[in-house]
Amino acid sequence: MKQNRTEQNRTEQNRTVGLITYNFPHLKTEQVIENLIGNYQNMKMYALPFVPRKERVVLFHHRPNQTISIAPEVLAEKHNIDFIKCESDLDIDDSCDIYLILGAGILSEKCVENKKIINAHPGIIPACRGLDSFKWAIYNNIPIGNTLHYIDKNVDSGEIISVIPTTVYKTDSLETLSRRHYENEIKMLSDFQAYLKRPVNNYSDIQPGEPTMRMSTEVETKMVRMFDEYVEKWG
Repeated sequence: MKQNRTEQNRTEQNRTVGLITYNFPHLKTEQVIENLIGNYQNMKMYALPFVPRKERVVLFHHRPNQTISIAPEVLAEKHNIDFIKCESDLDIDDSCDIYLILGAGILSEKCVENKKIINAHPGIIPACRGLDSFKWAIYNNIPIGNTLHYIDKNVDSGEIISVIPTTVYKTDSLETLSRRHYENEIKMLSDFQAYLKRPVNNYSDIQPGEPTMRMSTEVETKMVRMFDEYVEKWG
């Protein structure tokens, strides 16, 4: 049995893992790569064009500033990862056994087909799909968690691998809860192999919700006021 596990571990280490990200400094990319180093011998980085967006006015930033990071090409060079600069997602070839989304917009149907692409979504699918999932979960008074899932042609609706709830404590603030939630997202994506072998999902019967857009400041103001009630219920 021990020999079989050793052989399985070697097979996993020899997998070619494709890392899909932006051709721009990106914190989540840096954090996941740092966790993957030493576990996989063959990795390729596909760097997609990055289009800066106009900074939005928000009451509360629930994720750290993603641009305070290291350029992906520098990360690739440091860790001997093949670096492929892409003009579009059609430049992502099918040479990898599995792909991880570290940073990307919605991938085209042509890019997704015939590939096993894994994403960590910061909400419990199908209840919380789309943008600002952390904030919408609080506003809608539903559990907060991260979902590891395969990408398909639809938004946040591919086959679910695992769902892990984010622990809520009675003494949480928006800052402490959002930090813990983000850290769990990074850990979950970094440990994707463990979840493939031992899937976890206690939310298979959760009610589906509609995909969400960015939360407006008006709705966000209400969300902030509702936070104490949320912690009282889920803490």
